[in-house]
Amino acid sequence: MTDVTATSAGSQGPGSGSLFVAGERTKRRHVAERRFRLIGLAAVAFGILALIGLLGSIVVNGVSSFRQTYVTLEIHLDEAKLDKSGTRDLEVMQKVTTFGYAPLISKALDQLIEERGIAVEGLKKGEAGKIISKEAPATVRNAVLADPSMVGKTVKFHLLADGRIDGYYKGRVTMESAALDRNVSPQRLLLADALKQAGVLGTRFNLSFFTAPDASDTRPEAAGLGVAILGSAYMMLIVLVLSLPIGVAASIYLEEFAPQNRITDIIEVNIANLAAVPSIVFGILGLAVFINFAGFPQSAPIVGGLVLTLMTLPTIIIATRAALMAVPPSIRDAALGVGASKMQATFHHVLPLAAPGILTGTIIGLAQALGETAPLLLIGMVAFVREFPAAPPEGFFEPASALPVQVYNWTTRGDPAFVERASGAIIVLLVFLLIMNAIAILLRRRFERRW
Repeated sequence: MTDVTATSAGSQGPGSGSLFVAGERTKRRHVAERRFRLIGLAAVAFGILALIGLLGSIVVNGVSSFRQTYVTLEIHLDEAKLDKSGTRDLEVMQKVTTFGYAPLISKALDQLIEERGIAVEGLKKGEAGKIISKEAPATVRNAVLADPSMVGKTVKFHLLADGRIDGYYKGRVTMESAALDRNVSPQRLLLADALKQAGVLGTRFNLSFFTAPDASDTRPEAAGLGVAILGSAYMMLIVLVLSLPIGVAASIYLEEFAPQNRITDIIEVNIANLAAVPSIVFGILGLAVFINFAGFPQSAPIVGGLVLTLMTLPTIIIATRAALMAVPPSIRDAALGVGASKMQATFHHVLPLAAPGILTGTIIGLAQALGETAPLLLIGMVAFVREFPAAPPEGFFEPASALPVQVYNWTTRGDPAFVERASGAIIVLLVFLLIMNAIAILLRRRFERRW
């Protein structure tokens, strides 16, 4: 029934008879349509507001992790303490641990305070050095071992401030909370303010957040994403190398060459079911097969890559088959009609036209794998890893972390500075996902062909 006939039928009644006058049924239908549009707009607005609230909370809590407070000191690297032999032999110098460098840092800070005439009432002796991170001795030691010619000279270093001092300038720590915190005191905060006025202490961009490895619970200011980013890159490389050729090959066979029988029907149903299986199930499978049976090491990118490959394959197969089905049958018929074989028609004509959809599905599958956490937790990638894995292929079998696992790890720690870093890691992960989705859109537009 058309609108005209419905209007006519609904208008039959007292005082009606014109097609231009809406009847009661037409009015009710229009009211219902307006109501449905309002409900739809309300749902969209609610979703947008929820997304803005979520992203806003992450950005507000995490953007401060990209800035860090540093203390600039000129440290005299005493040869008598760092290289008694005077030979600059690395094997000898490596025997000096971070405990040998800590007094040099404290001495340099005390001299600076004395030279600048800084005095803080109530500051205990030896407490000034606690405004500097416990990571500072390791920083100086690594620099000396990288360049032994520094020994005997006075060298300027930019050292991390303690996490509580950094939190003071980011709003996490106040004078009132410092009075109740055994890890900091109001006197240290006053000393930090005095050093900041003297130009010794300042907050700047935190490049080490992207390059440094994770740190212990007592040094949140030194924690970084270096190992996690490298581990995620290794896993994504394994997933790409394995899932793309296997998924595309399986899709081409099922769509173009496989006979339509009960076996292929069972395979297609199981592929669709695997796409809906919770990711933690793949983690259990990886733990049982790749670690317990095959003997691969825990927390290694090779195991994470294999598990994520199994999880990504159904997504790539489904997306590739949909792209192949979208190619008009006339393309195949025309190729076969001019004498091309089935394989030539598929690889020379159908596959190039389906390439945009295949690339899009692959990148979306990789983006999904990049954000997975549950399967990686089951294969031990939640372990605390300080050392960077080596270059491939050796690095595939060495311990590493991953971005989503690092976020989980930091949120389980008690120091508020780790919560800040977890939000910052989420921002980094979201940026990677946005870049991957943007690449998928660009590739689709670049290779898309219309017919």
